Amino acid sequence: MNEEWIVKQIEEKALPLESAESLNVLIDAVQDKHYVLLGEASHGTSEFYKWRMELSRKLIETKGFQFIAVEGDWPACYEVNRYIKQYPGAKSTAREALEAFDRWPTWMWANEETQELVEWLRQYNTGKPPEQQVGFYGLDVYSLWESIEEIERYLAEKGTPEQLAMAREAFECFESYEREGQYYGVSAAFYGESCKDEVVKLLRELHDKRVRLGSHDREAALSAELNALTAVHAEDYYRTMVQHDAESWNIRDRHMVSALQRLTDFHGPDAKAIVWAHNTHVGDARATDMLADGMVNVGQLVREAHGEADVLVIGFGTYRGTVIAATSWGAPLATMQVPPAQRGSWEELLHRAGARDRILLLDKEDPMLGHETLGHRAIGVVYRAAYERGNYVPTVVARRYDAFIYIDESHALRPLHIQKVLV
Repeated sequence: MNEEWIVKQIEEKALPLESAESLNVLIDAVQDKHYVLLGEASHGTSEFYKWRMELSRKLIETKGFQFIAVEGDWPACYEVNRYIKQYPGAKSTAREALEAFDRWPTWMWANEETQELVEWLRQYNTGKPPEQQVGFYGLDVYSLWESIEEIERYLAEKGTPEQLAMAREAFECFESYEREGQYYGVSAAFYGESCKDEVVKLLRELHDKRVRLGSHDREAALSAELNALTAVHAEDYYRTMVQHDAESWNIRDRHMVSALQRLTDFHGPDAKAIVWAHNTHVGDARATDMLADGMVNVGQLVREAHGEADVLVIGFGTYRGTVIAATSWGAPLATMQVPPAQRGSWEELLHRAGARDRILLLDKEDPMLGHETLGHRAIGVVYRAAYERGNYVPTVVARRYDAFIYIDESHALRPLHIQKVLV
């Protein structure tokens, strides 16, 4: 690898990131695309949230994007959606709405950066007719029991006695597992004690019901349907994860794409969607070592479904700084140091090209960045800097993303310190 040649190319092509106006080059790159996928190199970096918010605001205001879909649970995100659209019975403040994120890792969405976004969305929606209001939704698969509770609550209010009875019969199957996905997964995978048939039947019923409803109750019915879809795929996810790590990953990302598709269908044939998720989800898996492991992700699947010309994927990264993470699953959050990126990695080459924040538009036909494999740092909710070498994903950068936002020195986001509940 010719590192100095790559550094020279970065110096020539990268643009400064200094203010919201700096993002206009990315807005221009969107053109008439319907999907913009915004990544992050960690779930605990303030700048990633800040710049995604600024980009999302511009996409909503200037390009007519209709909703933000995030790597978060549907029930908690829908509580935020109800708040920003000022539905009857919604929470009275953004912080109260964000208290719905009470399951570890709470800081991913219960933080001051997201609170600022939520307050802006509510202000933007104020006075607009329902069809012009911007939504906020969750795509993830983990909320099996929370989704079950939301379905039952919805059917108790809006459903028929027969539908409510069907739901309760389906959910009785899960009651003995004490809200522990792994307990259920072991029983289903090794002992054949699956609840899938009952939940799939319920999902079909809820989808048919939404199709028949008028516009007034359509979003509430959509929420029930997405909760049921989550329950179907969560059942599959937990059943699979005890035996097949790669396949459980695929189930999760395929679920996120299925949820995204139902959201775009709901918003109409010309719907425009913004997705917030980790780089490992939005950056095309085919440009990483995930391909050899038989893994897919959101970025790959959305590109394949809609064509690369209709999708813009933006990755994020940092050279060094601080981050909110935990030392093990379920452990208390902490502010941790992110050491300088390893020599020869994508982040280190960007730093070598100049210690300042930058935007880089990428071309998959680039003779180096479109073909050369570089280490690219990924930090999860669990982070141990002592094992830093294992945090680098082999990546062909210009094939993984269409653009990249680089923060030379980043800072930990500001959690709201919602009560932590483990799963």
